[in-house]
Amino acid sequence: MSASASLSPTSQPTARTSPVRRLWSVADFHRMGETGFLDPEARLELIEGELFEMAPIGSFHAGTVSILNRLFMRAVSDTQIVYVQNPIVLDDHSEPQPDLILLRPRADYYLNEHPRAQDVLLLIEVSDSTAEFDRKTKVPLYARHGIPEVWLVMGPRRRHVEIYHDPQPERGAYRTRVQAREGVLTPILLPGVEIRLDEVFI
Repeated sequence: MSASASLSPTSQPTARTSPVRRLWSVADFHRMGETGFLDPEARLELIEGELFEMAPIGSFHAGTVSILNRLFMRAVSDTQIVYVQNPIVLDDHSEPQPDLILLRPRADYYLNEHPRAQDVLLLIEVSDSTAEFDRKTKVPLYARHGIPEVWLVMGPRRRHVEIYHDPQPERGAYRTRVQAREGVLTPILLPGVEIRLDEVFI
């Protein structure tokens, strides 16, 4: 039956026994922001059609993002784009806002559209109060979309980095996960970049 066809006299509408889950698209999300439906001060992420309010940014989180930004800006110079706390579009229903991304260079600096998964060289989340959510929700999301490498920077008490690489999109998981507390980290796709952990955890 087409959407415009009417029910026959003997047809009965199907009774709903539970609420219908409404999943938002990226276009819906942007439209709600443009029309003022969403609080402009709210920090929201769209993940697989659901809106999540991000935790308030504490001093450790803010400071660590600033440190990482400085270290990567110094390490990559003008060869890649350091993208800080900005959206990335993964599909029609997911637009998270990671804390820091290293992007492939582009002449327009992504002015005309948000980056996509194929633009990402390295993605970082600072997981001071959101470790469980990042591990169980965001890391699998990134794996499903083939993000090549993810770092979860833990703290302030744990003070280590969980490194995920070699994504398996069909499983929503990474084949390799390692933990580093000291030494130098080099992203898989950026072999000339070195990040010293004693400069991250000062």
